Amino acid sequence: MMSNSNATRINNFYILGFPGLLAENEGPVSALLFLIYASIVAGNILIITIVTLERSLHKPTYLIFCHLAFTDLVYGTVILPKIISKYWFGDGLISYYGCFTQMYFVHFLGATHSFILMVMALDRFVAICAPFHYPRFITNTTIMALCAISWFVPIAWMGGLVCHALTLFYCGPNEIQLCYCDHITITRLACESARAVQIVAFILAMISLLLPLAFIFFSYFFIIVAVVKKSSSDGRTKALSTCTPQLFITCLYYMPRCFVYLANNVGFTFSDPVRIIVIMMYSVLPAAINPVIYCFKTKEIKETLNKRLNNRKATVNLF
Repeated sequence: MMSNSNATRINNFYILGFPGLLAENEGPVSALLFLIYASIVAGNILIITIVTLERSLHKPTYLIFCHLAFTDLVYGTVILPKIISKYWFGDGLISYYGCFTQMYFVHFLGATHSFILMVMALDRFVAICAPFHYPRFITNTTIMALCAISWFVPIAWMGGLVCHALTLFYCGPNEIQLCYCDHITITRLACESARAVQIVAFILAMISLLLPLAFIFFSYFFIIVAVVKKSSSDGRTKALSTCTPQLFITCLYYMPRCFVYLANNVGFTFSDPVRIIVIMMYSVLPAAINPVIYCFKTKEIKETLNKRLNNRKATVNLF
């Protein structure tokens, strides 16, 4: 191990993106990343705008959708512009503290999204399993408070995680084998043992991932039991239809992450290019797909969109 007294701390990191990507493929890949980012921005701003402007959508479920859309929007903005800039302008350098700032927001937003998904599961659990108590317990004020807690809890939590990583000494190499700065990738570049830092980070990651996931799993288990017990097929269909968007969104977020964590723990390893592609898929694709789910799998949002489009067409036809 290199003595810290004889080494100089690095000032920058260099984001490699997709190692081994041929020069002729950089244009199509960066164009695809830009299209994904554009769809994230357009889709999630659309959802936030519709819910904000349409008073009929000022309900707990749609307020949760707004919070999820905002986390997706900011998460995509934290990750994608830098890697797009790397391929378009050759700007792969990121400052030392800029990298740790990006790391903070990546993990903070990931944890926040996970806790808001737990709030969404609670909303559906009460709606299906205790429908008569739903108006009393699940109000806009209750949901806003729970979502605020979901934002507040990871602030110091992830701040401590990043500050702990900053205690390590980084003297080189400085190449990040990923499209953005994350905790595991950066701490592996330390010039000293990062074992203790990585263990703490793993424990916090498992809490922020598995605690909400356990709650979500049991919530939907009891929801399914309650739906099966319903006497009418129409009642079962209606109950399941109200949960479909939430189930899609939850599966998109958790299943790829759980697969990667389980694969690593059982000794199954990916090559670097495959690992990076898988990580990017579960990092940015849900943020692009979620608005589509909100629009086409949620009846009230779909009806609101159709109504506004028809009104606009009618206005255009008048001229």
